[in-house]
Amino acid sequence: MYTYKEYKEGKLTVVELSNHNSWIKVVPERGGIITSLGFAGEELLFLNEETLHDKEINIRGGIPILFPISGQLTNGEYEWAGQTYQMNNHGFARNLPWEVVTTDVAEAEASITLKLDNNEDTLNSFPFEFSVLFTYKLRPNELIIEQFYENHSTSDMPVYPGFHPYFKTKSKQLKITADSDEYLDYNDLLVKKYENVINVDQKEAYVLKSTTGHVDFLIEELNKEVKLQYDDEFSYIVLWSEEGQGFVCVEPWMAKTDELNRKEELTMIKPGKSLHTKVSISI
Repeated sequence: MYTYKEYKEGKLTVVELSNHNSWIKVVPERGGIITSLGFAGEELLFLNEETLHDKEINIRGGIPILFPISGQLTNGEYEWAGQTYQMNNHGFARNLPWEVVTTDVAEAEASITLKLDNNEDTLNSFPFEFSVLFTYKLRPNELIIEQFYENHSTSDMPVYPGFHPYFKTKSKQLKITADSDEYLDYNDLLVKKYENVINVDQKEAYVLKSTTGHVDFLIEELNKEVKLQYDDEFSYIVLWSEEGQGFVCVEPWMAKTDELNRKEELTMIKPGKSLHTKVSISI
């Protein structure tokens, strides 16, 4: 049987769903972020606690939500319908409080549903009315993130969301199985070949094109292979780390960085319609 707990860590409210050896911890007011994910009694995620409790900086760790964009914009801005707008890296969803809509615990799974609506500040950087609903479902050794992106505007809404999970590992030699044998290295903008191992030790990211809906990679310290699965909207896997830090990020994105300026592969949601998609992590 799964259990639900709500408690304070400092000034933050934490929601924890768990059974005897799997768990998630969610902090709704810090971007709806998952800060802890445990399978088979082992923690999978890196978290810098100091950044979690400092609302003036971005959180280093957990699973940040990237919306309405993933990545950066050239000069931090883009043009849409003849107007220029500013937006920070990875959008604004990770820096806003999310509302808890429902929670549920049962014999087979536990879940929590969170919601983010547009507000005056979001309209200044993204001129669309929207609602985003996320349901985190915890099952034995599996996390499912079900997403609904709803367009309440009168024109098509461009999005390319993503996720930024920080997996806990000291090794930068990532053993990864994907459907591509090459990647784009943002450090020198060259396309390179690889055979099962990518050395994620440079400043900029590495981008794999993905068409099969999953990648598998090894966390050496746990001796566990993690399976990251995602629906067709997620076309890229971005790999990133920082020197001297105990994590590697394996990130599903819908488009490459700066897509609001490139406008080559945007996902467009019609007025009054929604996009429903899923991502899951399992061992």
